[in-house]
Amino acid sequence: MHEVLALAHNTEFVLRDANGKIKKLWNANRLGKLTGLRIPFVTGQYHDSFKNHNLITNAGKAGAAGRMSNQGSYSPFVNIAIGTGTTAAAATDTALQSEITTGGGARGAATASQTTTTVTNDTTQLVKTFTFSASFAVTEEGILDSATTGGTLLARQVYAAINVASGDQLTITHSYHA
Repeated sequence: MHEVLALAHNTEFVLRDANGKIKKLWNANRLGKLTGLRIPFVTGQYHDSFKNHNLITNAGKAGAAGRMSNQGSYSPFVNIAIGTGTTAAAATDTALQSEITTGGGARGAATASQTTTTVTNDTTQLVKTFTFSASFAVTEEGILDSATTGGTLLARQVYAAINVASGDQLTITHSYHA
């Protein structure tokens, strides 16, 4: 018998205006995700943060295995990118559909740390704050092993638009629990 290593992953988004005040974000329930409608208390609610799950890509699984066994040329998966693509995340994805590269939304290194969920240091946490100088409807996010362009896409997710304006700050926190 062998043990299977599975990653539980959670992502939290917090949006603040230029004055640091939290902007409420829509959290759709199952009906809201199915219909795409925003009817408070029927299809979801607005909260101080939005929580979602990533899809680990095929390339991401290979990259994670390579990092654990020191095989291949994978760099650490500590870079977060956002975009405006709306095509559903798929295991075969190798990049974001439409990555933002300007206006404060460019990909960059997150602050990485280990935290404890069940046993000491069993969770990796990545935190990245984007400070915008332009407006975007952010609809996708991913974790990569390159801080600039290209690289291996570990995970990707697509969600309802988070509308950001110049001066806004979007903080993304990923937690990966083994």
